[in-house]
Amino acid sequence: MASPAADRRTVLARLARLAPGLASFVHYRRDDLRHDIVAGVCVASVALPVGVAYAELAGFNPAIGLYSCLWPLVAYALFGTSRQLIVGPDAATCALIAAALTPFAAPGSDAYLALSATLTFVAGLICIAAGWVGLGACADFLSRPILTGFMNGIAISIALGQVGKLLGFKIASTGIIRPFIEIVEKIGQTHWPTLAVGSGAFALLIALPKLAPRVPTALATLAIAAGVVGLFSLDSYGVRTIGAVPPGLPWLTLPTLSFTKLDTLVVDAAGIALISFCSAMLTARSFAARNHYEIDDDREFAAIGAANIVSSLTQGFAISGADSRTAMNDMAGGRTQMASLVAAASIGLVLVFLTKPLQYVPTPALGAVLVMAAVSLVDLATLRTLWRESRSEFFICISATLGVVLFGSLRGILLAVVLALFRFIRLVARPSCEVLGTVEGMKGFHSIARHADARQTPGLCLFRFNAPIVFFNARHFRLSVLNAIDASVPTPTWFVLDAITVTSVDVTGRRVVEELREELGRRGVTFVLAGRRTQRLEWREKHGLRHAADNQLHYPTLRAAVQAFHAMRKPKKPSQSPT
Repeated sequence: MASPAADRRTVLARLARLAPGLASFVHYRRDDLRHDIVAGVCVASVALPVGVAYAELAGFNPAIGLYSCLWPLVAYALFGTSRQLIVGPDAATCALIAAALTPFAAPGSDAYLALSATLTFVAGLICIAAGWVGLGACADFLSRPILTGFMNGIAISIALGQVGKLLGFKIASTGIIRPFIEIVEKIGQTHWPTLAVGSGAFALLIALPKLAPRVPTALATLAIAAGVVGLFSLDSYGVRTIGAVPPGLPWLTLPTLSFTKLDTLVVDAAGIALISFCSAMLTARSFAARNHYEIDDDREFAAIGAANIVSSLTQGFAISGADSRTAMNDMAGGRTQMASLVAAASIGLVLVFLTKPLQYVPTPALGAVLVMAAVSLVDLATLRTLWRESRSEFFICISATLGVVLFGSLRGILLAVVLALFRFIRLVARPSCEVLGTVEGMKGFHSIARHADARQTPGLCLFRFNAPIVFFNARHFRLSVLNAIDASVPTPTWFVLDAITVTSVDVTGRRVVEELREELGRRGVTFVLAGRRTQRLEWREKHGLRHAADNQLHYPTLRAAVQAFHAMRKPKKPSQSPT
């Protein structure tokens, strides 16, 4: 019979598999509480203005933005594996929501909110399903250049979308060229009080970090702008405000699935799920590495899904990992998921007791906050690095940016995914190949292309293929081998393939290798393998070929193959006849 302690360990192990965050609370240390409380309050001070601003971006009432900052934080704290990651509305998901729903309903309407709940719920289900089947590795396929390009495109789109709020007129066009033309045409309609409020907000956003670095800049800016509007009644002069925010916590609602639009929403939800997860993973991995712990990709996928489902059930919209709020959490000393619970509690207190002052927050000040947030998304440092280190990845990054700006966020995602697939196919279908030689003073064998003083042994061609030999690169392997032999002077009598770098060979690859061996034999060149000898013998035994004829020369290492070649070439001593 198991002891109570063993039963408790079993329960905790099961709990850790289902809800890693909840399991961490069981072992919570009191020493962390003070740090987590401070960090949670700091996170809430950043999340409040950002939630209001991003709700405006996505086409919702400001309260919806605050709802999206509340219960999803609790859900992620229970199911996530990152100690620092803060979830909530972010620029990319808000832009995707607006692009997906605007064709079907007017922003802010009940129909718009219902479609958003469905979209968020489906995105959450997709994330959970992807986590269960082990698709967490999908984050690795969207490289940093592609995600950087996508985020740069989102930043440009957001900034252009806020110009109308800052100038006091509506911009109906989308893209980059047509909105710019529309702005030029309507510049005479500028509402000067609105422009003054927006300009003042910009001045505060720039000056406050220098004058009072410990003060939450966005929160202080919106508070000052709301005070000015209320004090001087600027709303009566035509300056738009966000209006009344209903007090109280969000109630539980079930999304009403619109089956007529479900097929379209599923595609949009898949795009939101992909970008939400990849964006969150980049942030979570960065802070996990900084704080020396590991995260579980698949559980993170499921945790983001759970947070989205909770958001849809509590009148929120789609969320993701939030860079700025996660950075604030880490900077303020947050150590565990408890900081997320403290932040959620702080936001809940604001919703219950402090919603009245929010009605005076001016729309141009929100626009200024969003423009500054968009500017912070632009990553010029990565662009400069890509230009120096890899021109091809630089152009992939620029292509992703142009895809978002010219074709919209959702099509930009598709373009980014296609670029990622093309890049992956290019890397594995056309891997690097190397002819090897020896370099004086260096052990082993090295690429003759990278070492000008590398020497080849006459009559011997050592070849390295840096990939598995499979159906989509087998022809490239064959042509590369033939080109290497044709370029060797004199023509080699032995061709040695380094099998260590060939991680696997499929049926097509084995057929091509056998045909190549026969072709080289007709040329008088012996095909030799070096490395993975035991693995090849096990494969032959497994497939019933143990006792079949095997005339393939196979040595355990490249050095052993080279030694055998020299031994073969060494002239034999003539035998002496007895006297």
